[in-house]
Amino acid sequence: MGLTCLILVGVIFLAWWIPSKGLANIHPDLPRYVGMSMAVLSGIAMLGTALLVLTTALGKDIFFTRFMRLVVIKFLLPVIEFVGKVLGLDRDRIRQSFIAMNNSLVISQQYRLKPDRILVLLPHCIQLFDCEIKVTGDINKCVECGRCNIKGLVELGRKYHIDISVATGGTLARKVIVEKRPKLVLAVACERDLTSGIKDCYPLPVIGILNERPFGPCFNTMVNVGAIDEALQQVLDVHSSPASESP
Repeated sequence: MGLTCLILVGVIFLAWWIPSKGLANIHPDLPRYVGMSMAVLSGIAMLGTALLVLTTALGKDIFFTRFMRLVVIKFLLPVIEFVGKVLGLDRDRIRQSFIAMNNSLVISQQYRLKPDRILVLLPHCIQLFDCEIKVTGDINKCVECGRCNIKGLVELGRKYHIDISVATGGTLARKVIVEKRPKLVLAVACERDLTSGIKDCYPLPVIGILNERPFGPCFNTMVNVGAIDEALQQVLDVHSSPASESP
């Protein structure tokens, strides 16, 4: 991200330097005015980068966090992916960093939502491939045999009274989001699907949890249920969550 910022500043400098050779012919002070404008733009780019780094590191909403999410998702990510491709960096590593930064920006907003305003969205490959009881339509159909992570996720849904849906693809995932109309989505998927989902859902905040793929992509994948639990605790309204009520 810092490298992308430096490249942006370099492009801004060139955008000033090249025309400045001819701007003086129009007006003697024009190169100076254009140079000042470019310096301000460069300062804004570096300040924005610093704010993103601080927000990510501290986990606190400093300034313009929602706007910064827009900048990161719509503008910075494509540039960062391009720079990474030129440098030969692994695309999934770049996506992992983007997902982590997005999560920090979302959590820094300090959402406190009721359980019925949060949707947990799972990929169908979380369930064992050879399981005869398909939970795509209703995760509560699970018989909780414990062979896959669905059992722990069903228990998590009961604990917080959270709506958990399983989607077979991006189209169905979007359909579920439109129908449920949540205020926040906690999605489990691979790097590619999470990145595209975060971009497609903006401005709806999405927290991404990467799945584990011991048998390869889209086949008997797994997820850290504890990580989902921890993420939920950071966005749930503790006063309205059933898990916080005393017996």
